Amino acid sequence: MSSPVPLPFDPIDEARRQWVAHGWEQAARNMVAVSLIMRAQQILLARAEAVLKPLGLSFSRFGLLRLLRFSKTGRLPMVTASARLQVQPTTLASAVERLAKDGLVERQAHPRDGRSVLVVLTPHGADVVDRATELLNEGLFGDLGLRTESVDQLNDILTEFRRAAGDFAEPEF
Repeated sequence: MSSPVPLPFDPIDEARRQWVAHGWEQAARNMVAVSLIMRAQQILLARAEAVLKPLGLSFSRFGLLRLLRFSKTGRLPMVTASARLQVQPTTLASAVERLAKDGLVERQAHPRDGRSVLVVLTPHGADVVDRATELLNEGLFGDLGLRTESVDQLNDILTEFRRAAGDFAEPEF
């Protein structure tokens, strides 16, 4: 993967400067935070997609395969997979269709619920997701280019943000 040519200036810092110049100083800090997170997401997604491209996977399809591989039986109801991946059912259905076409998953009728469909990981899908995980661990997850302490702080901050946004419930013990 080739590295992009860096811009000669930071456009997010320029946006901050413009926010302040236009009298929106009170919102500037949060605008910068949102912009930084969005840009970081773009960078990370591009890196993940580049790692997965040789396997014919997108990061979202990898997520579904990994979820199935982590499950005890390699199968989940579509509605459960949709909820755990935090994606709309139509988005999941599209991913399942593509993965099924590639022979990585199958759709099966639920044995106890005639209205429900299971998404089932195939042996080929298990092999592909295991290889994809190795590649992501080597090419992305193993080194983000940040110090360990920074990654820990980032994880804490983003977890706090998600919790405050109601993205997940605290486990009850």
